[in-house]
Amino acid sequence: MSNSDVAKCPKSMLPEYAFIGRSNVGKSSLINMLTSRKSLAKTSGRPGKTQLINHFLINKNWHLVDLPGYGYARVSKSSKKVFQKFITQYFAFREQLVTAFVLVDIRHTPQPIDLEFMQWLGENGIPFSIIFTKADKLKPKAIENHVKAYKDILLETWEEMPNYFVTSSSKDIGKEDVLEYIDSLNINMKTN
Repeated sequence: MSNSDVAKCPKSMLPEYAFIGRSNVGKSSLINMLTSRKSLAKTSGRPGKTQLINHFLINKNWHLVDLPGYGYARVSKSSKKVFQKFITQYFAFREQLVTAFVLVDIRHTPQPIDLEFMQWLGENGIPFSIIFTKADKLKPKAIENHVKAYKDILLETWEEMPNYFVTSSSKDIGKEDVLEYIDSLNINMKTN
C-alpha cells in the first residue's frame, strides 16, 4: 500500500518498522536485500525516488515501511515540505510503529542532516536504530573509524549509542542481523 496520507495507512495493528534516510543512501537496495526481492522497492540513480509512504506486508506478520528520503532529492521546495509534513505525521500518529531504522552511508563522515534527524527522533521519543549502508565500499578499519566517529558525536548528547547495524546490499552483509533484531522485537511484543 502506498499513499501520502497517514490516515490512509493500513488499519491493521501489525507492528511496523520504518526505514528512512538521506536521499541516495541505498534504502531501496537494502529493502530489496532484506526481503530477498530484486525489485520490491524501486532503485534509481536519481535521488528522491520514494515520494510516498510505502507499506510492505512481510510474512503476514509485520509491515516494512519505506519512507521518503530526506535531504537533496531533486524535487521542488513545496514537494519537499509535503514530504516533511507526512513524515512527521507518520512518526507522530502511527501507534503501530515499533522502531525506525535511520540509514546512513558509511562512506561519509557524520552528516549534520543525519545527526539532526536522529536528534529529532530522540526528542520526540521515537525509538530508532542506525543502519550503516554500503559497507562493501570500505575496508574494515575504515568502517570501524566511521562508526566510531558517529559514536563520539552521539555520545556527547546521548547516554548510550543507539543500536546499529553495518550492511551491504550488494554483498548481503548485515541482512540476518537486521531481520533477527526485528524478529526479537516481534517476539518480545507477543510475550509482553
